[in-house]
Amino acid sequence: MQSRRLRHLVVLALAALLTVAATGCESAVARQAAPATSLAPGEPAPRGGTLRVGVLGDLQPKTLLQIGTSPANGQLLANVFDTLVTYDRDDLTPQPALATSWELAPDGRSLTLQLRRDVHFHDGRPFVSADVESSIRAYLDDSWNPQFKRTAAAVTGFDTSDPHTAVLRFEHPLSNVFDLLSVAPIIDGNTLPQLQAGTEFNGTGPFRFSGWRPKSQVQLVRNDAYWGGPPPLDGVDLVVVSDEQSAYSRLRTGQLDVATSLSYHDQELATSRYGFTDVTFTGAEGATYVGVNLTNPALSDVRVRKAIALAIDRDRIITDVYRGSGYVSNLPWPQSSPAFEPRGTSTYGRDLDRARKLLAEHGPVPELTIDYSTSGTYGIVAEIVQSNLADIGLDVKLVPNDYTQQTGKLIAGSFDGLWVLEHGFAQFTPSTLAVSAYPFNAAKNSSNYSNQRYSDAATAAWVAPTPTSATATAAYRELNDRYLADLFLIEIGVTIPKIAAAPSVGAITWDKISRLHLAKTYLTSNRND
Repeated sequence: MQSRRLRHLVVLALAALLTVAATGCESAVARQAAPATSLAPGEPAPRGGTLRVGVLGDLQPKTLLQIGTSPANGQLLANVFDTLVTYDRDDLTPQPALATSWELAPDGRSLTLQLRRDVHFHDGRPFVSADVESSIRAYLDDSWNPQFKRTAAAVTGFDTSDPHTAVLRFEHPLSNVFDLLSVAPIIDGNTLPQLQAGTEFNGTGPFRFSGWRPKSQVQLVRNDAYWGGPPPLDGVDLVVVSDEQSAYSRLRTGQLDVATSLSYHDQELATSRYGFTDVTFTGAEGATYVGVNLTNPALSDVRVRKAIALAIDRDRIITDVYRGSGYVSNLPWPQSSPAFEPRGTSTYGRDLDRARKLLAEHGPVPELTIDYSTSGTYGIVAEIVQSNLADIGLDVKLVPNDYTQQTGKLIAGSFDGLWVLEHGFAQFTPSTLAVSAYPFNAAKNSSNYSNQRYSDAATAAWVAPTPTSATATAAYRELNDRYLADLFLIEIGVTIPKIAAAPSVGAITWDKISRLHLAKTYLTSNRND
């Protein structure tokens, strides 16, 4: 194991040296901040060509409504389907999409949505209010098991008597209702079985589903009848890549136009040395963490969990693994969140003496396990954590899983001891994290953690009149108290996703869950590969 750690350190050092050598005196940050291909004011976007986007993982129709289970799922949903509202990346103010306007009742118990009248599904059927109901009700189907199921279940009534107006009635006020409406795709209830089988994807979005070759690629073609105007691109190929190195090689050799799954080291090399565009997904921050199964007797005592929190070298992980694209944190929230508190950056720094003292008070701890996904940077993070825990006398065995296995264990709460993963949802309304995300859901979570104070705070944040009200703010403080005191998850830091794009790609945009939105994207070199 020591040789593997040394090998990773050599790779990290070599990547850093290559970056310095390639950029010379020019700042790497300046190169990465260079704008993507852009047009002069009033200049029309070039038309034509098929954009090739590398995705790490094949399409998984049965998990289509689960966020983060498959990159191919996310890219298909964002471009074949529309949502009722969207969010600007910088804040949580909903913007019109399929809903043109809305009115929330004074008591917060109902929402009236006015719908666009010029929208059709790809099969030609008009979009109407009944589609809003069927799309939200799809989240209640146990076969999907989506994160937003609990919020969707709180929508207890629908009035769709007017085809262009949808009235949603709530069990209680929903501070995060627009989070749901910004991610829930408007799907065709008439073809729901085909959607689950992966044979038909009948959306209203800028691209139509054209074909799927499993483990190879998903093909999308332009929707010429799109209500927002036909996209410049002829189509999009979602190219399935086996691993990060394959994505890097294919990008470098011109087989991909966009790589969504590079390691942060390869991302740095591609953009600072080889002229690819660095696209940093601000507003779509995630976080890397160590999860803890509280039913494991070796981890049930909070002193052990505090020792682990004090042993982790967060600075090294953020600097070396994520190349500084993020920042250390003991709380899940990005700095832009209304739940962010400065104490989250300093409560558990690396302090080996304190960690050893806590373990001495507790007594011997048997060997632990750390599950990690073989996809992405998780293996390197797991090895660093393993080394950190060895520094305080904890023996840890690494357990590799493929991405599907790791996700399955997360949803089922079946990890034996510790695990390493990234989570999202903290960039949304804070209540969404506590009632929706698999690791945090107060009703059922991956750590098998149960605490009435935590549950009460999650509910208080959820039913608050607004996400920034005094009631909500007080609930966020209690949630943070529980995260820092109980440590059922041990945060490492907030991370900011990146992608690399060829210089010929223009007008790239994204949403809060790192999905590309390609309705306005274009290629300056028209290819028809």
